[in-house]
Amino acid sequence: MKVKFGPAGNSPSFYASGFKKMGEVPGWLKNLKLQAYEYQGGRGVRISEENARRLGELARENEITLSIHAPYYITLGTADARLRENTRRYILDAMRAAHWMGARLIVFHPGTGAGIDRAVTLQRAGTFLKALREEADEIGLADVLLAPETAGKRAQLGNLDEILALCTFAPRIVPVLDFGHLHAVTGGGMVRQSDFARVLDLVTLRLGKQIFDNLHIHFSPVKFTPAGEKKHGTTLDKELGPDFQPLAEILVARNIKAVVICESGGRQAEDALVYQEIYRHALSSI
Repeated sequence: MKVKFGPAGNSPSFYASGFKKMGEVPGWLKNLKLQAYEYQGGRGVRISEENARRLGELARENEITLSIHAPYYITLGTADARLRENTRRYILDAMRAAHWMGARLIVFHPGTGAGIDRAVTLQRAGTFLKALREEADEIGLADVLLAPETAGKRAQLGNLDEILALCTFAPRIVPVLDFGHLHAVTGGGMVRQSDFARVLDLVTLRLGKQIFDNLHIHFSPVKFTPAGEKKHGTTLDKELGPDFQPLAEILVARNIKAVVICESGGRQAEDALVYQEIYRHALSSI
């Protein structure tokens, strides 16, 4: 299949099945017939080089594509010297772990505090990201892509336009399209196939078709308020969107190669399987 599916971190079912160790994850996922995994470093990437390399070996043996979610504390657009240094450390630490694992990219939120003048904050964030890309290349981390994610709250830096702009500041910066977040910040606007098509068309216009050779997607139902995302739901919450069906049909129709990481609250592996089945059905319908 052109699209690989997997969870963000471990579902409770991983532990309920009797597993405990990170090294057991790849085999568990393969047994479920999933193909991707996003290591969760949101509260800090705390994995030794030895364990990261071992996880990478096991992932390759079990044909699992890895990515890492970097810490939530990243604030790319800040002017505060201490916060900038912390952000630098969080990003480089995550890239180092990704390099050890053989993970293709690190996902991160550009951060809070877009401020009154978003354009100034965006420029500062992009300039900082370019410097981080250059530093990472110099210390042997050129193989790891930087992947800013579309934000779930309106006040955060990272709306779709801003994410695509960040990707133009340096090579090997790619977007993560979180359709749950996009649904939330548009007040429930990801409904029809045309809504998803509009997002992908803008990505094509700004970054080119080559981005669809390996697109990284986050998907889960979300609860939201006028401010944006409130909480991740699951496919069992039938009243919550977005629905994966319209996106699955577009991924098939446009022959897009992608990794879809499911962030459903407590059912991330189970819902990844739900999305995979929807995609397979769309694939068989052409």
